[in-house]
Amino acid sequence: MSLEVVVSAEGHEHVSGQHSSTLEVTSDDFLTPAGDCILGIEADTVPAEFDDEFVAACRDADATVTATLEADGHRVTVEGSGHPDLSFESDRSHVIRTSDYVDDRTVMVGADAAAGDVDRGLVAALADGAALTMTLTVDPA
Repeated sequence: MSLEVVVSAEGHEHVSGQHSSTLEVTSDDFLTPAGDCILGIEADTVPAEFDDEFVAACRDADATVTATLEADGHRVTVEGSGHPDLSFESDRSHVIRTSDYVDDRTVMVGADAAAGDVDRGLVAALADGAALTMTLTVDPA
């Protein structure tokens, strides 16, 4: 049985989607040009607010975690894995990683895409300030 969390965020003029190993959605209300992994700001939900069942399912290394990013008619799906060390303690950011590095912001490891791999139409829409919906889904092993 799949479990999901839906996060609403906003695009920003500095969204560039250039980072080669991470993708981030943050609750911060600002973005500098250096934040080249950030696709959305002002997220209405942060990892520390996820329910216990979702978190437990993501802590299984064999679980499949999917992030579906949608904005202005564009849709991108990023798939990766859970990890036993995921803490979901961050009260600021969701970070999707192509590596297996884990910190309190990590929501997925082994992702098949990072910000730099995302459809340029989606990135352009977010740079124009489009609303972003990120749906995180976990399919337990």
